[in-house]
Amino acid sequence: MKRFLALAVLLSLCLQPLQAQRRDSVYTASEQSRWEKLVAPGALLGAGALCSMSPWYRTHVNAPVRDWALRLSGGVERPFDNYLQYAAYAEFALGMALGVGDHGFWEQVLLMGTAIGVTSALSGTLKNTTGVVRPNGYGNQSFPSGHTVTAFLAAEMVRLEFGLWWGLAAYSVAGVTAFMRIYNNWHWTSDLLGGAGVGILGANIAYWLLPLERKWLHLNAKAASPARASALPFAASTPSGPCYGVSLALSF
Repeated sequence: MKRFLALAVLLSLCLQPLQAQRRDSVYTASEQSRWEKLVAPGALLGAGALCSMSPWYRTHVNAPVRDWALRLSGGVERPFDNYLQYAAYAEFALGMALGVGDHGFWEQVLLMGTAIGVTSALSGTLKNTTGVVRPNGYGNQSFPSGHTVTAFLAAEMVRLEFGLWWGLAAYSVAGVTAFMRIYNNWHWTSDLLGGAGVGILGANIAYWLLPLERKWLHLNAKAASPARASALPFAASTPSGPCYGVSLALSF
């Protein structure tokens, strides 16, 4: 029991310094609207669109990669990517709960909501206008890959908000998600390029729009209350015997 209580107290103490890691969340419009932040995702999206329309690329890249993936999978679908695409959102929520990141709790909610809205509109428009047939023949909304959009959006949000090391974990999961879309024969390589571009682009646009949203919603960034997490050990008697645990609390 002593070891358990010592571990619980250590956990409680370790959560407190996380509050000090929050950097000043006030960014000027000029800092957030640098167009160079949109170049890389825009290039990915443009490359994906051009490749999806290129007969040469479809013949010499998309088709051979699809055939290789079918040999690798044996035609057996493993759809865990349907759940894996949301893993980075759980990581983002964990960072919010621990109170880390560049912004207050409600600004983080606003950023994620804006990014999802932007990417949903852009992805839906492209799917309905490009008419790219899926490699398995099920429908003509292959470009861009929606799973890849979802995964890379969250990965870029994690990287922008919580830093490189958090971002590496999120991007690793996003990469696996994208690979599984080819493995399961639902998308072409050009769909993945476009999906990654849309996801990363949407995340950066959300940060770009934040100063304007602050004005529209009359938000005071410095006054925004960050989420705070705390942990306290407890012990209790029950009919079946003593019970020990840790009480976790989140306030915002």
